[in-house]
Amino acid sequence: MTPHGRRDDAGIAQVPFTERRWSRKDYYRLGEAGAFVDENLELIDGQLIVAEPKGTYHVTALGKAVRALNAALPAGWHVRVQDPIALDDESEPEPDIAVVPGAVEDYVDAHPQRPALVVEVADTSLAFDRERKGSLYARGGIADYWIVNVADRSLEVYREPSRDRSAAFGWRYLSVDRLTPPADVAPLALPEVRVAVAQLLA
Repeated sequence: MTPHGRRDDAGIAQVPFTERRWSRKDYYRLGEAGAFVDENLELIDGQLIVAEPKGTYHVTALGKAVRALNAALPAGWHVRVQDPIALDDESEPEPDIAVVPGAVEDYVDAHPQRPALVVEVADTSLAFDRERKGSLYARGGIADYWIVNVADRSLEVYREPSRDRSAAFGWRYLSVDRLTPPADVAPLALPEVRVAVAQLLA
């Protein structure tokens, strides 16, 4: 044995794997230093996650969802598309859609922390968006989280964040509804705004 590891059957010293965690401050410093040129990354609970490639169905569903929400939102609200949210000290995800109050200029000094609604468009990322992103958003206090499920042509609506030690980041949503056309849905923060589920699907 060595002080920092063990030896394998061939007598070669094995050093234990060390996981490096990053804060949002670290993340910004690395970005400013040019470490992430041409990299599509998100900071998720201290880990740098490479975003999935975006297929045609993903892009189409995202475009439709943005168009539907923009058309439905009243004055004083706007849609951010694949832009960061400052969720906590170790997480800066870039959801496909975040609905936030105010104007674009209101966020010149800082990213929004608690969007009224977060939406992810999921095809190959469905399990990640349900389990890890869902737990992260619940922990971050996002009250209303939707997944546009491209494969099943449905909308998954997650609400009521609650502690759950078995979840990826210690939180999950207690309420889960799966909606299909011709259903419609309203954001929790804007109950008067009705959006047809069909308008959100590719």
